Amino acid sequence: MGIVLFDNKNRRLLNPLVKTKAVASLRMGIATAKERWEQVTGTKVFVHTENYLMPLYEPIEPGRHIWIDSSVLLTQELFRAVIELKKGEALADKEGLIAGNSDEPWETFDVKRTLAWFTGTIKAIKTIRIQLPHQIFLWNEWFIKSDYSYFTNDRDSQYISSTNTLINPSNIFTEAGVTMEHCTLNASAGPIYIGKNATLMEGCFIRGPFVLGNNSLLKMGTKIYGATTFGPNCVGGGEIKNVVLQGNSNKAHDGYLGDSVIGEWCNFGAGSSNSNVKNTGGKVHLWNEGMNDFVDAGQKCGVIMGDYSRAAINSSINTGSAIGVCCNVFGEGLLPKVIKDFSWGLKEKYIFDKALSDINNWKKMKHQTLNIEQIQVLQQIFEKA
Repeated sequence: MGIVLFDNKNRRLLNPLVKTKAVASLRMGIATAKERWEQVTGTKVFVHTENYLMPLYEPIEPGRHIWIDSSVLLTQELFRAVIELKKGEALADKEGLIAGNSDEPWETFDVKRTLAWFTGTIKAIKTIRIQLPHQIFLWNEWFIKSDYSYFTNDRDSQYISSTNTLINPSNIFTEAGVTMEHCTLNASAGPIYIGKNATLMEGCFIRGPFVLGNNSLLKMGTKIYGATTFGPNCVGGGEIKNVVLQGNSNKAHDGYLGDSVIGEWCNFGAGSSNSNVKNTGGKVHLWNEGMNDFVDAGQKCGVIMGDYSRAAINSSINTGSAIGVCCNVFGEGLLPKVIKDFSWGLKEKYIFDKALSDINNWKKMKHQTLNIEQIQVLQQIFEKA
């Protein structure tokens, strides 16, 4: 028996972040939902999402599985309730299915009628779902603190050189292969987790909660404020605060990035900065494609950027900006708050073959290439752009 993480009927509200991936592949804290459930349960985890995205994932094996809404926050209470489910039983709340135990063929699963699969519904425990993109950076502190206990429990941190200044070192964990000299790490406000083979160049200043993923790099003099997560193979520089970079993305130079969620394979040119607070101090309204409307994102919100998008040098990114998938962003002055998928500059559409060529140029820098499944996904997004 395994676990299947499924995308619920409201997944579009998380666009542009989930146009190229399932909700289970979104990174928050140290891990994605898929990685988190694998770590906690020691069980094989499958993914059920939109049909056009399914080729990106391993086929779901037949048999009995526990189906879990990918967007639900994993807590100890939820974990206990899930493992106690018997065949045909489900946990549900006003939003619908939370988790259920079933041996029905996965091909018949319908996200609009999830509870019809189960013969018995159990009153749900209190749950929280990630439903909107900006909630990822708002709740990243909670995720880092929760994941830190999952991923470091009963394990010893690697040795940290005495050239570094550590504040609350018991709350700092480094994996094997980390290179770090003459840096300052302050874990008083939350844990700091440094992944395998990560590098922190001299003079980095870090305040937790903070995660630096496997093989990621912070350049000299980088200033990090929590709660910030760098996924694997990222590069950081300048001033960064309360940001989640999903993976393989770069904000490598001077400039400010704050209160934002950045997809995979994104890049910010030197000198680029975003605004995260309006001059009036008022509420920030963020465009939500799934709602076809603006939503209240609170008093601080920077930029939500889809996968494969890049901003030119000295880009001035507006407060509460939504940038789609595969955009080449450049233009004079303060950029518009909404930039659609496959935009070239501010008025033209990216030529598809050129977009693929440019993505592969970036991927080659990290010794990767687009595969046929990823190209097919991008083709579908391009045709609707």
